[in-house]
Amino acid sequence: MKPDFNLQPDFLENEILRLIPLQEDHFEALYEVASDPLIWEQHPIKDRYQKDVFKSFFDGALSSKSAFLILDKSTGEVIGTTRFYDYNPEKSNIGIGFTFIGRKFWGGPYNRSAKELLIDYAFQRVNTIIFHIGTENFRSQKAVLKLGAVKINEIIFLLNGLNLPHFEYELVKV
Repeated sequence: MKPDFNLQPDFLENEILRLIPLQEDHFEALYEVASDPLIWEQHPIKDRYQKDVFKSFFDGALSSKSAFLILDKSTGEVIGTTRFYDYNPEKSNIGIGFTFIGRKFWGGPYNRSAKELLIDYAFQRVNTIIFHIGTENFRSQKAVLKLGAVKINEIIFLLNGLNLPHFEYELVKV
């Protein structure tokens, strides 16, 4: 039997990024990145650039105990955040999401690099990774397709009384 899956190891890193467990004192630096409204324009929660809305997102990330601060390995600059969610050992799957990165880092290797760190780590314990992406979030949809994920479902998440349509993608361990 495999030992328990540590959803928040001390760090994950490659030549580009270092992911460290998200901590309370990361709020201001992460909010500085998140305060750009254009980051959220395709996202179901379009006002997440507002500090009080972002604080709720941040608090959820902290309480998940599976969230990471994404840092540029060479400079230490805060790039964004990502996390694991909905770990299901019986189905041997886990979600990766709640990811955002600053626009300065769009179009480069950063998002893919962060996802690959989590995917490689997760595939040591699970056979399938799930991504839930808002139906209008075309950038993220394209990004997970490039990772090899396949769209398998359309689902609705209820948040604060709002129906938020999402696509569900699946990446199966080869």
